[in-house]
Amino acid sequence: MLAQRVTEELQLAVPRPVVDGPQLFQLVVADRERLTRFLPWVAQTQTVQDEVAFLQMTNRHLGQGQSLNLVIWVGDAVAGMISCNRFDQANCSADIGYWLGRPFRGRGVMTQAVRGLCTLVFQDYGMNRLVIRAAVENGASQAVARRAGFHLEGILRQNEKLADGYHDECLFSYLRSEWAATRS
Repeated sequence: MLAQRVTEELQLAVPRPVVDGPQLFQLVVADRERLTRFLPWVAQTQTVQDEVAFLQMTNRHLGQGQSLNLVIWVGDAVAGMISCNRFDQANCSADIGYWLGRPFRGRGVMTQAVRGLCTLVFQDYGMNRLVIRAAVENGASQAVARRAGFHLEGILRQNEKLADGYHDECLFSYLRSEWAATRS
């Protein structure tokens, strides 16, 4: 498994579709109602094969330099996923997305995963700016962004289309210079 250790307990790993897909799918099934509220892709993930196909696609995108999707591992357990989407090479920026299975929430896992991903992307991918977007109603995702050092830039009106319509979206950013300042 190609992995980046973040803490003693936490690592981020390139997906192994056939191995990780069933475990990720079970986390989605166990918390489908809650995840669906803010993650439109959950509605299209109906079978293990849907998850496996998604992971295969993300690995192709990694090979093409378009995005970086990683499985979050806590100890020996698959806990969720985190990604850098839409690498903008011209502006050296990317969007971060994430989700975590219910058993792993409330333990600081996602905050540590976001920090670990920031280190990886600033060091190895040469990005200058990372962005997290979260629906105004998604307080948990906003809290992760703040704890990870991101700054609220503003609210984008009706910028996110969810199952029940358009929602205002908080835009958070984190700069390479801010990350570097925490390292010295």
